Amino acid sequence: MSLPKERFNLSVADYLAGERDGAVRHEYVEGQAYVMAGASARHNRIAGNIFAQLNAHLDGTECEPFISDMKIRVSPELFYYPDVVVTCDAPGGDAYFRTAPRLIIEVLSPTTERTDRHEKLAAYSGCPSVREYALVAQDMMMIERHRRSGDTWETEIFTEPDEECAFTSVGLTLSLRDIYRNVRFDEAAEA
Repeated sequence: MSLPKERFNLSVADYLAGERDGAVRHEYVEGQAYVMAGASARHNRIAGNIFAQLNAHLDGTECEPFISDMKIRVSPELFYYPDVVVTCDAPGGDAYFRTAPRLIIEVLSPTTERTDRHEKLAAYSGCPSVREYALVAQDMMMIERHRRSGDTWETEIFTEPDEECAFTSVGLTLSLRDIYRNVRFDEAAEA
């Protein structure tokens, strides 16, 4: 009979120091660091399309968008790297992570979908600054937008190219056609 392996708990300070100097990104969940996987071309096109629209729209406002390499601190023991995030942090915060995410967008992949749909949805629901969380499919046109409404969350699904998905937390409405611009669904699927 073998004994279970001991889990090494990493402090938040050590995690943050390692992320500043490391070549590989990790998400941090209660003492454990998890390696981030690479993304497909389709994934990058979708995230890039959304980021480009948000970046132009939010120019000159208190909020700013980031794409994939900015950590957000959801709680004291929880750091994620969303695919696209809009934050409204006060000036002078940490240069390597943000603490007031308003809109979070994850592009789904087979390796992350379960975490994005369950663990992250629960975590973001508990973060007071988060107003909207969107899951964007990359194998078909589909966006699942979760929006905070008082103490509850409302979910809406969009599937048609001419449908418009309103991100009211930042005052921007995008058609699925804009979000999926130059995305080829006939490309090999992400492994």
